[in-house]
Amino acid sequence: MDTSLLLGRLIRHRIGRRAVLASVGAGVLAGLAGARAGWAAGRSPVVVELFTSQGCSSCPPADAFMRDLVKQPGLIAVSYNVDYWDYLGWRDTLGSPVFSRRQRDYAQRRGDGKVYTPQMVIDGRRHEVGSRRQAVYAAIAEEGALPRDTTVPMHASETSSEIIIAVGGAPSDRIKQESTIWVLVVEPQVVVPITRGENAGSKITYTNVVRRMIPAGMWHGEAMTLKLPKADLMADAGEFCVALLQVGGVGPIIGATMYKG
Repeated sequence: MDTSLLLGRLIRHRIGRRAVLASVGAGVLAGLAGARAGWAAGRSPVVVELFTSQGCSSCPPADAFMRDLVKQPGLIAVSYNVDYWDYLGWRDTLGSPVFSRRQRDYAQRRGDGKVYTPQMVIDGRRHEVGSRRQAVYAAIAEEGALPRDTTVPMHASETSSEIIIAVGGAPSDRIKQESTIWVLVVEPQVVVPITRGENAGSKITYTNVVRRMIPAGMWHGEAMTLKLPKADLMADAGEFCVALLQVGGVGPIIGATMYKG
């Protein structure tokens, strides 16, 4: 085949593919925006947790997706780097066995045993492959449509020396269950050059990276307020905190708030 003809076909194919992908992406975002219009007024933000790894060749598309998710109103999205792929030749510089255990605990709680990367867990209830944007957005929309009385209002603020987490009372008896108040210390962005393993030669940007996860208190259905020393909690400039109210420790997330100062 003539090389100029072949080149022309390749160019048209690539341009056409980009147009299709752009159209699909725009459609998914429009669908999420439309779904938000039907979300229960005053409900807590939907929480998306990405379990990712620097040693996972399938993870970069999900890591890139996170940069879009964090811009969406009504969502709180965070990333946890797991450590169980370290044996493949690259030790994850953000990885922690604490985050790997959280992912395994989720799988055990759901009863499906599914632990993989990239995995997104939505509101502690359901999971999707983190790079499948349409499926993730559909799950987010379903969670957002749950009635207001399935979530608990939360608010975070600060004084000169403390971070204050206020948790409301249970709006209905069905969610009046013992729940953990988790405080996550989050770094907005970390860029990591990777020199070995499956992603060798890549420079990957991680968004809303959880650096520490602290069980700060227990909630039993009544309104309460926690006061945490800011100096101990926010060790590095630029960090912010997310507070989650989670049935048990890894059950449904029934409340969430974020404070960036």
